Amino acid sequence: MTFEELNLAPEIIEAISYMGFEKASPIQEKAIPVAITGQDLIAVAQTGTGKTAAFTLPILHNILKNKIKGTSTLIITPTRELAMQIDRQIQGFSYFLGINSIAVYGGGDANEWEQQKKALRDGVEVIVATPGKLLSHLNMAYAKTDKIEHLILDEADRMLDMGFLDDIKKIINKLPKKRQTLMFSATMPPKIEALAKTILNDPAQISLAISKPSETVFQGVYLCYDNQKIPLINHLVSDENEYKSIIVFTSTKKKVNEIVRGLRSKKYRVEGISSDLEQSKREELMRDFRSNKIRLLVATDVISRGVDVPNIDLVFNFDAPGNPEEYVHRIGRTGRAGAEGVALSLINEQDMEKLADVEKLIEKKVYRAPMPEFLGEGPEWKDRAPRGKKPYKKNFKKR
Repeated sequence: MTFEELNLAPEIIEAISYMGFEKASPIQEKAIPVAITGQDLIAVAQTGTGKTAAFTLPILHNILKNKIKGTSTLIITPTRELAMQIDRQIQGFSYFLGINSIAVYGGGDANEWEQQKKALRDGVEVIVATPGKLLSHLNMAYAKTDKIEHLILDEADRMLDMGFLDDIKKIINKLPKKRQTLMFSATMPPKIEALAKTILNDPAQISLAISKPSETVFQGVYLCYDNQKIPLINHLVSDENEYKSIIVFTSTKKKVNEIVRGLRSKKYRVEGISSDLEQSKREELMRDFRSNKIRLLVATDVISRGVDVPNIDLVFNFDAPGNPEEYVHRIGRTGRAGAEGVALSLINEQDMEKLADVEKLIEKKVYRAPMPEFLGEGPEWKDRAPRGKKPYKKNFKKR
């Protein structure tokens, strides 16, 4: 379906065309017509499906059509990176529309605080914010939210996982009761269902099946002891010509520095990134990673969703993600736009059940790679790889 068929304002169609978009994605086809009508909506769709445009385009359409002035739209998202990314996309869509937006997030200096304060006081049309920093502003008398007509919760499951439920409730209590609320979430656990029942009014419901990992991504798994993981990664990335851009995902901030210390190299740059870092430092690291000044980045799941870094060759799961959907988000950082990629998971005995859940979700058996001889044997597999499998080769791309 084309965007013209979705009955968006001509000015928005022109902006979409200028940005190079042609056909609507499935989530956009389903969500945009509902959102234009003003109905509440709950949508389950994973990162990378085009959901940012699915909620921004109809909101921009309604601001134009109804000639809404002042702060009418509030978008809440879990991380600073996502807030900035959404804000950039809104600015791209609204370049010729006379609609302004601002990203409100923590970690900045006094000048950024003053810019955010001015926007909230004077009434910028669209605010994209992380919960904590937004609440800091809303507790001040200058923040105007009495004319909010559209509330969007993006990555709702991630926000609840990060402990923002109380902040979200406090924010909502400061908004008009009569408004349109759109909730987007990659998964639909019971806590999200419970939140939806309290803040949405007779919502339309859209659920897209989670996409399977791209066929261009080779998936492998090692069963290994924890003390074998860092030597194994060092071995697999030792050929600098093979993988230029590598992410190692771990589930906890505490492990990031430990892994970085173990992967340090005199030949290439290794850095760690987590929400503990100052915003300016995180932005600097992401710029250096995108420009290949950093070869290997150790990260928490803060960058597994919604942050697009092109041309990542190799993704490691240092430990199993908390749920199967997060596995798909993590390895989705490689193999973008049909490119080849490699995703390797390092699984200890305690995580084998999580691997089984992943394989059930993706409906595919992940290749069991034998440990390199010099590292010794890992734990016993509870299920054996099929007989006749070709032996492991270090260069996965040639398999």
